[in-house]
Amino acid sequence: MKKVVIYTDGACSGNPGPGGWGTILMCDGVKKEISGGKSNTTNNIMEITAVIEGLKLLKYPCEVEIYSDSAYVVNAFNQNWIIRLEKKRLEKF
Repeated sequence: MKKVVIYTDGACSGNPGPGGWGTILMCDGVKKEISGGKSNTTNNIMEITAVIEGLKLLKYPCEVEIYSDSAYVVNAFNQNWIIRLEKKRLEKF
């Protein structure tokens, strides 16, 4: 099984305010960088969006290692909040 390492970050100027996120995926020596943003958002939304967008790029089952400096993101995975958060995010669309 391939291993993908994902580095993420998100930020916001004001809370809420304009924000952005960035993600780097690495697998077998190949690096892919993606990013995005919103004009009116929160820091936590940008932090978790970075992770979600990185995971959405995966095309097959693999081992994933995620790095984040956000306690919100770490707790989302360690305490299984991520399932509820993603469901809520999809309801907005």
